[in-house]
Amino acid sequence: MSQRGRDSRKRPGGGQRQPAELAASEPEVRGLWESVPDEAPASRTVARERRTFVQNMIGVSARMQRVFRLVQKVAPTDSTVLLTGETGTGKEMVATAIHLQSARAHRPFVTVNAAAVPEALFESELFGHARGAFTGANADRVGLLRQADGGTLFLDEAAEMPVAVQAKLLRALQNGEVRRVGDQHATRVDVRVIAATNRNIQQALADGSLREDLYYRLNVFHIELPPLRERREDIPVLANFFRERFARAQGKRIERFSERSQFYLMRYDYPGNVRELENAIQRAVTLADGPEIGHFDLPPAFREAPVRLLREGDAFPYSEQWTLAQLEGEHIRRVLNHFAGNTTKAAKSLGISRSTLWRKMRDHRI
Repeated sequence: MSQRGRDSRKRPGGGQRQPAELAASEPEVRGLWESVPDEAPASRTVARERRTFVQNMIGVSARMQRVFRLVQKVAPTDSTVLLTGETGTGKEMVATAIHLQSARAHRPFVTVNAAAVPEALFESELFGHARGAFTGANADRVGLLRQADGGTLFLDEAAEMPVAVQAKLLRALQNGEVRRVGDQHATRVDVRVIAATNRNIQQALADGSLREDLYYRLNVFHIELPPLRERREDIPVLANFFRERFARAQGKRIERFSERSQFYLMRYDYPGNVRELENAIQRAVTLADGPEIGHFDLPPAFREAPVRLLREGDAFPYSEQWTLAQLEGEHIRRVLNHFAGNTTKAAKSLGISRSTLWRKMRDHRI
């Protein structure tokens, strides 16, 4: 077996390959970086077909495939769904997909961001109010729960709701009845609630910002959305999707990403997740002058200043107290920066295969 073949099969501890290694070593995933023409070679056609769409979501990673399966399972039911995940992971897209695949698809889909509604107005926003119920209530108002009657209410940032309103929402969900502020009588509604939060649930329960009884009422069916850094094999698919969309919108012909830009996109940790990737690609498409997005078209945060290699007479740049692993990691960083992220040239300079380089980058969190 060749060295490349042996390298591509090694696993630390015999475990499954990590996303960064997978993205570097699987031909089908590598092929997703390329623009796929109408008459594509068979391997690239297969790669394109590996994209899985669920409404407006896209991904090839195992973790997103699981999310898609959960969406398909819960969508036809009337179960309340709780979506958790970091900011920018696509919770609203998942909520929309659940609604559109349900029997309520032809009915209203109403969204409210709990963090954006002033506390004093939240009860009126959610339940509505009668004319004269309070100062400034000059007309009747239909609340969001009534607006969503027969359909779905997407309650984003649910853990940011005022605690007093949480108790009233719990009663409304249990009884299926809504009473406007200032009304004496309740009205029955048929609403499916999908809630989402980027907060740590256990912490929110512990500090009292989320009522435990409401949490159990919302957490009938839980879907956790993984951060982008934990599903890196989706980055080429998403990046190309955004490239095509923004290029079309701007009337530009941009067909591909340079190898350096691919490297930077794969290495970045995306604290803003898919939303941050989308913004980065929009910026890159705007800046790109030719048919290719280069690494300088990406936001500065995606890049690091080059570090020159040692030359004869230079002082040794590492501490004598470092371990061999620390020395290896620092040297790999310097070589990669010297070659501006070109993994092919870096691997050749280091005397290792490209798949081995990617594995070492993963091990050293480069």
